[in-house]
Amino acid sequence: MGARPAILAEGLEKRFGQTHALRGLDLAADEGTVLGVLGPNGAGKTTAVRILTTLLPPDGGHAEVAGLDVVRQADQLRTRIGLAGQYAAVDDLLTGRENLEMFGRLYHISGAAARRRAAELLERFDLTDAAGRVVKTYSGGMRRRLDLAASLIVAPPVLFLDEPTTGLDPRGRTGMWDVISGLVADGTTVLLTTQYLEEADLLANQIVVVDHGQVIARGTSDELKAQVGGERLEISVARGSDLDAALRALSPYASGDLRVDHERRRVVVPVINGSRLLPSAVRDLDAAGLQLDDLALRRPTLDDVFLTLTGHAAEETPAAEPAPDGRRGPINERVSA
Repeated sequence: MGARPAILAEGLEKRFGQTHALRGLDLAADEGTVLGVLGPNGAGKTTAVRILTTLLPPDGGHAEVAGLDVVRQADQLRTRIGLAGQYAAVDDLLTGRENLEMFGRLYHISGAAARRRAAELLERFDLTDAAGRVVKTYSGGMRRRLDLAASLIVAPPVLFLDEPTTGLDPRGRTGMWDVISGLVADGTTVLLTTQYLEEADLLANQIVVVDHGQVIARGTSDELKAQVGGERLEISVARGSDLDAALRALSPYASGDLRVDHERRRVVVPVINGSRLLPSAVRDLDAAGLQLDDLALRRPTLDDVFLTLTGHAAEETPAAEPAPDGRRGPINERVSA
């Protein structure tokens, strides 16, 4: 038998009144990898994270993290996991250093050890210069880095990141991606929930797509993209050129139905081995006397995957998942020993 996954969920169920948040959710992440959990708000991602981090009991199913049952061994498990949620769980009125030292004491680390660990994390997350400032003066990116640092105060082998880059600007998001990649390179197992398809594409070894509390697809980024149907040749036909002639020229290369946007004069052609076909297609378009404004060979993106699988875009946001007490809204809990 192979090694037990670092994160394992089997048939997780959860209801909040009439809301069925999880409907038999299955997840697995091997040690030292990133599992990307992709889906819109309301899909069940945060509910799953709450269960896996012992913040919420499941109504059905079974889950283990780091070899420990999330219900029966919850106290032990809390010393082996870190959690950074959608909303930074740091204290605005404390300094960055004081926040990290406080979390160290919550994990029962001695004062001296907490100070040493805080200094290490402040340096690692490029916050040393701001360590003595109160957190309410921090930028959004600095707050998220401090929140992630707090989740690593005991160097947990398993880390849960629930939409950690939400609200960050592109530079802050890229910086957070670098940090996550570094953690995984050091052997940390990460479960990452996200609405950012580019984020899952870049970071995740395996991806599960969740909608309405169920996993509707799983695989690597390339495997999921292959479900959409491979590559596409896209052209924009210049005004004055014959759009129908473009369709006739490209039809022999199509591996499926062509899509035409008459208003934008755009043709999308599904193809197989597009790089081999491209020179011939360009010659045929030229022989037909067509002028093009644009021509591109595209692989499907995770946006395409999500739209194909769910029928709606990933950024569409249904009602937020209920909090554990039945209210709707953000959580701001931190796992502590």
